[in-house]
Amino acid sequence: MGSLETQCARAQSSILEIAPAAKNMFSFLKDSDEIPQNNPKLKAHAVKVFKMTCESAIQLHEKGEVVVADTTLKWLGSVHLQKGVIDPHFEVVKEALLRTVKEALGEKCSEETSDAWAEAYDQLATAIKNEMKAEAAT
Repeated sequence: MGSLETQCARAQSSILEIAPAAKNMFSFLKDSDEIPQNNPKLKAHAVKVFKMTCESAIQLHEKGEVVVADTTLKWLGSVHLQKGVIDPHFEVVKEALLRTVKEALGEKCSEETSDAWAEAYDQLATAIKNEMKAEAAT
């Protein structure tokens, strides 16, 4: 299965395999020829994305909804808006995340598990997109 950091970096690398142009959205990858999985800033970013998705899954299971702190949500909306993130980018991240979860869990990854991860990510992405729209309107 590998360490959390390794799995998270694998998910981020999958994003770049699916959408190579996404590399330019990450300031720490733009001018780098380094293998993305070896980039410590990418690993740190990947762990943050994974942890937020995990927190979303827990909230969804316990409360039936995903709630992101206003300050965090405002920051995420702002950063994603500044980087020019659009709906298809969120789908690429979702695909990479689900691919990595399936690879990490192997035979233990049921359809129910995959669906739960997808729902948690979708709700988190929706919250970020809504904040992006709100910020763009101001």
